[in-house]
Amino acid sequence: MKLDRATAGDVEPLRVLIESAYRGDSARRGWTHEADLLDGQRTDAKALREIIAAGDQVILLARQQHAIRGCVQLSWLGDGLAYLGLLTVDPSRQAAGLGKELLGRSEDFVREHWQATAIEMTVIRQRSDLIAFYERRGYVRTGEHRPFPHGDPRFGRPKTLELEFAVLRKII
Repeated sequence: MKLDRATAGDVEPLRVLIESAYRGDSARRGWTHEADLLDGQRTDAKALREIIAAGDQVILLARQQHAIRGCVQLSWLGDGLAYLGLLTVDPSRQAAGLGKELLGRSEDFVREHWQATAIEMTVIRQRSDLIAFYERRGYVRTGEHRPFPHGDPRFGRPKTLELEFAVLRKII
């Protein structure tokens, strides 16, 4: 699997991949979806363009025969800490190891490019199966919870007001 940085020309196919993996009926083909918790969009083209243009962020794409099969967003937070978000695998290709590969290569990337010593992420607290997946890969719950942006349709329309994020961290 080839891994490269997203460019402005990748925005639309990237957005389509992310939406297909997180929301709606197409997401239900995989196990990592949020379709039972949220309706609406997961991200939009404007947000993806902003990430791609930022100097302290990158979206890495996993390509197979030029098609985007997965992605991950990495952000430099400073003081040795990086953030991992938008880990996405095409729902029809989940459970084949690409998510694990993207995690490992993300950890390598932030160590090499930013000299990060730790990486953190936020996961919707109600996604215990997904949290367990990350815990099996060395991520630990910090005990910190962050609010979900209720009322901001850029992040979707929650089906419950109880959504919040759990913070997970891994020393790399």
